[in-house]
Amino acid sequence: MQKFILLLLFSITLNAFGQIKLPALVGDNMVLQRDKPTKIWGWASPGEKIRIETRNKVIKTQSDQTGKWTAQMPAFSAGGPFDIRLNDVVIHNVLWGDVWLCAGQSNMVLPMERVKELYAEEIEKAQYPQIRNFFIPTVSSKMLEKTDLPKSVWQETNPKNVLSMGAVTYFFAKKLFEKNHIPIGIINASVGGSPIESWLSLDQLKQFPAYQQDTAATQQSAALSKALPDKGLTETTKWYEVNYQPQGWKNYFIPGFWEDQGLRDLNGVVWFRKEIELTAEQVNQPAKIFMGRIVDADEMYVNGTRIGNITYQYPPRRYEVKPGILHAGKNILVIRVTNQASKGGFVPDKRYELQLGNESITLIGQWQYKVGSVWTPNPIVSTAQMYSPTALYNGMIAPLIPYGLKGILWYQGESNTGKTDDYKDLLKALAANWRAKFQQEELPFYYSQLPGFGDRQFLPAESNWAQLREAQRKAETEIPNSRMVVAIDLGEWNDIHPLRKKPLGERFAEAVTKEPAGPQIAKATRKENKIELEFKPEGGLLKIDKSDENELQYFAIAGKDRKFVWAKAHIENNKLIVSSEEVKEPVYVRYAWSENPEGNLTNETGLPAGPFEIEIDR
Repeated sequence: MQKFILLLLFSITLNAFGQIKLPALVGDNMVLQRDKPTKIWGWASPGEKIRIETRNKVIKTQSDQTGKWTAQMPAFSAGGPFDIRLNDVVIHNVLWGDVWLCAGQSNMVLPMERVKELYAEEIEKAQYPQIRNFFIPTVSSKMLEKTDLPKSVWQETNPKNVLSMGAVTYFFAKKLFEKNHIPIGIINASVGGSPIESWLSLDQLKQFPAYQQDTAATQQSAALSKALPDKGLTETTKWYEVNYQPQGWKNYFIPGFWEDQGLRDLNGVVWFRKEIELTAEQVNQPAKIFMGRIVDADEMYVNGTRIGNITYQYPPRRYEVKPGILHAGKNILVIRVTNQASKGGFVPDKRYELQLGNESITLIGQWQYKVGSVWTPNPIVSTAQMYSPTALYNGMIAPLIPYGLKGILWYQGESNTGKTDDYKDLLKALAANWRAKFQQEELPFYYSQLPGFGDRQFLPAESNWAQLREAQRKAETEIPNSRMVVAIDLGEWNDIHPLRKKPLGERFAEAVTKEPAGPQIAKATRKENKIELEFKPEGGLLKIDKSDENELQYFAIAGKDRKFVWAKAHIENNKLIVSSEEVKEPVYVRYAWSENPEGNLTNETGLPAGPFEIEIDR
C-alpha cells in the first residue's frame, strides 16, 4: 500500500509539472560512450511519450506503467559538445568519448587537493574541458538496490575543479587524452576502507556462502569512555590561550609516537606546545604550517587562534595562517592531539615546517607536552553497515546501470589483507559481476596491485599484504581481458595513502594502450641446486635498479618444507638464476615478499617487477 501511494504521488507530481525526471548521472556536461549504442533513462508520467533529439537524430520511447523509461542512443562517433533535448528538457554540453568506471578504496578517490604540493604545476595547467569527472558521494544500502545516486554533477577539468578529482584518475585521463585526443569521462565510485565484498551484487555472492550470510559484516572498533575530563579545556585559562602560564610540561621530540617517548598505552588527549621567534619581515609573508600526519585527530592553535583541525589520521596536516595571527617576537604554537587506539603522535619522515613565503623554518625537534585526558578502552563490536556485503554495490554501482562504459579501473585491497584466501576468487567475481550487469561481457578490467606499506623486514617472513598481492597477480591470468598494474615501488612506509599518484595513473593509461609492463614471472625450473626463472618476453630486458643496490635484493628460496631463506640472484641471458647454499633441493622462490619490500628488479625502461611466489615445474 505504501509503495502504491508513493507511486501515485510521483505520478501526480510529474503530471502537475509536465517534467521529465533524470537520474543524477544523466545531465549537463556528461560524457556518453562513443562508437556503440548506449542507453540513457529517467522517469515520467506512466505511458508518457519521450522524444529525444541530438546530433540530427530523433529517438522515441515511452515510459512504462511505473513511469520508468529507457532510450537507446545510436552509436555516435567521438565529438561534441552537443545538446540533447528530451521533450521540454535540454541537457547541455554533452560529449561522446570514452567513459571509465573507477572504483575501489580511498587511494582511488584521493583527490588532487591532497597532493597539491607535489603536483602544483600540474594543477596550474589542468585545463582540459574534454576531461569530465563525475564523483559519487558515499551511499550504501544493505538490503535494496538504489535506483538513483545522491546529487552530483559532471565537471569539466580546470585548475579549480581538478582539486576534487581523484589524483590517479586525473593522471590516467590526462595521459590517455594527450595520446588520443578523445574526450574522457571518469565516474568515480570509491569508498575509503571498503572491502571488495561490499562491491558485489547479492546474486554474485551466492558462490561465497559466508559473505552471503553475513549481510551485516562487522568490524572491531573501540568505544571509549572518558575517565578524566580534558584539563586543557576545563581549566580557567585554556592551554591554547596566549596568557596561559605552562606548568608541569615535559619534553617531547617531534616527529614520533608518544608510546616511544615514555607514554605507554595512553588513549586520550595530549597537548603539545612550542615557542618560536620571528622577525617583522618574516610575519609579513604568506604563512603555512605543515605538521606531517598526526594519529588520530588534531586541532592547531597559533597565538591562541585556532587555524584548523583534522578528525582522523590519514590526511596531511597543512594549515594556512591568516595575516595578523603571527607577530614579531615570540609566537606560541599549540596542538591538541586526540588518539583513540594504538600508538598516538606524529608520523615520522613527513614534512614538519613553518613556511613563510620562500623561507621554511623547521618544526622538527624539541616541543613540550602535557596530558589533558586519559580514556579507558571499552572494545565492542559494532555493525559497519556501509562495509557489509553488497552495500556499496547496491548504493553506488546499481544506479549506474546500464550506462555505457569503455572499461573499469579498480584500486582496492588494503581492507582485505586480514583475510586473503578468498581474494583472487572475489576479484574474478567482481569483474564477471560488473560485466554482466552492464551487459558488456568483454569490458576491459584494469587493477592495481597494492604498493609497499609498513615497516621494513630484514628476515624472510609471512605477510598478509604479500599474500594479497599474490592473489592479485594470479587473478590476472584467470580474468579475461584484464591487466594488473604493478605499484610496489610507489608506496610509502608510513602512509597507507602514498602521494605519488601520477606514475600509477600513467601506468593505468599505459595498460589501456597496451604498452609494455615490467618483468612478469612465467616459469621456474630447477637445475641441480639452483632455480632458473623465466619471464614473459613482453616484459622487456631484465635489469637491476642500481640506484638502490648493485645486487638483486629480496629474493628468498625454500625446499618442500617452505622454510624460506634469503637467496642470491643474478641475471643470465635474460633469465634469473636463484640459489642458496642453505637449500640443496629448492622448490619455491619468492620475490619482494613482505609488506614493504626493497626489491630492485626492473626492465630496461625502469618499470618494476611485481612481487611473486612461484613453484618449480615438476
